Amino acid sequence: MCKFSPEEFKAYLAEIREVTEGPFEELQRGVEVTNRFPEEFFEISRQHNLYRYALPEEFGGWGFTEKEILQVQEEFSRGPGGMRMHLHYAADLNWRILNDYGCEELRQEYMPKFCDKSVFTNFALTEKTGGTGADLHSTAVKNEAGNYVLNGEKWLISHTDCSQFSYVIAVTDPSKTGDERLSAFFVPMNKPGFELIPMPHMMGCRGAGHAGLKFTNVELEPKFLLGQEGQGMEIAMHSLAISRVHIAVSNLGMAQKMLEMSIKRAHDRVTFGKPIATRQAIKVKIADMATEIHALRCMCIDFANDYDNDPHGPMINEKAAMCKLQSINTVRMVSDEMLEIFGGDGYFEDCPYGPTERLYRDCRALWLEEGAPSVQRITITRDAYKNKGHLQYQDWIAGGNLK
Repeated sequence: MCKFSPEEFKAYLAEIREVTEGPFEELQRGVEVTNRFPEEFFEISRQHNLYRYALPEEFGGWGFTEKEILQVQEEFSRGPGGMRMHLHYAADLNWRILNDYGCEELRQEYMPKFCDKSVFTNFALTEKTGGTGADLHSTAVKNEAGNYVLNGEKWLISHTDCSQFSYVIAVTDPSKTGDERLSAFFVPMNKPGFELIPMPHMMGCRGAGHAGLKFTNVELEPKFLLGQEGQGMEIAMHSLAISRVHIAVSNLGMAQKMLEMSIKRAHDRVTFGKPIATRQAIKVKIADMATEIHALRCMCIDFANDYDNDPHGPMINEKAAMCKLQSINTVRMVSDEMLEIFGGDGYFEDCPYGPTERLYRDCRALWLEEGAPSVQRITITRDAYKNKGHLQYQDWIAGGNLK
């Protein structure tokens, strides 16, 4: 539990915004060209405890609540998309899967090393031919010595250039069908047979270290199994639920930044002797942008309250998918309206009001992170059927808001 006073927490949020809109923005100029984070980025992140604030206190972290984590993330999401992706992951999947599902030996050895990035991970689910569901083809089958032998390939994996371990979902029992075929592993990337496959630059979110992974007879001792055999998809989906909300808050931070830039532009831009902020058409755009952003923030706060009360509650996966889906709709509308308000000036690099064209590119990567909109709708529908669509209504009544 965070022991900051309200004033101290507010000061920390202001500190992160200052770092995001100052040093990180300066570093990003080079990252847009090289597609690699300089070492200064990692050092600045360490100095401002961006690897520590979400980590449990028993491992040297600050143990922020989910609501506090999301507030911090909204601040650094106002900046470069690739850096946001790295820091979002650092506060989320990087340590959480090992903490929740790793054996005690691995937890005690590696969990304390997450707080200063002595250890960093990537999450390897997606495959070129198997998507991200039960139809995966990578295998991890036991040999006569009782070790797992990992073979196959993964694709579109982030943070491969700064990781020492990979969370890998693979088939452990080819004779079965569906989710029970799959298991999860904590794989050292220095194991013989582990290979990185380079990928080209992305449209946005530069510097996020994307690559493919290739496994050729990578041998893993049983301690590297996470949870139980057949639990792989369960581990992936619960972990992705948290990450989806963090993506939603990433969209929220970008959308908020876009709104602020748009308002300033509308007041400064004068046509026919009057600021365009006085035009009815612009007022409508600003009102719609602000309303969508407020609605998304309320959804994320609602999720955080649920998660802090019960991380495995019946609505967690459904609400997480709702948050991500709504965030895509919100940032799409807000970014389009921003570009209209800025006109041609917003389409160029180095816009004096802020990184309009880069934000426009960066936010579109989040359409796809942790599942496209169609995947979110499938998750929402599945859980709505399972919950019979009435749990939210019951929660509303239980809260005393309906008489």
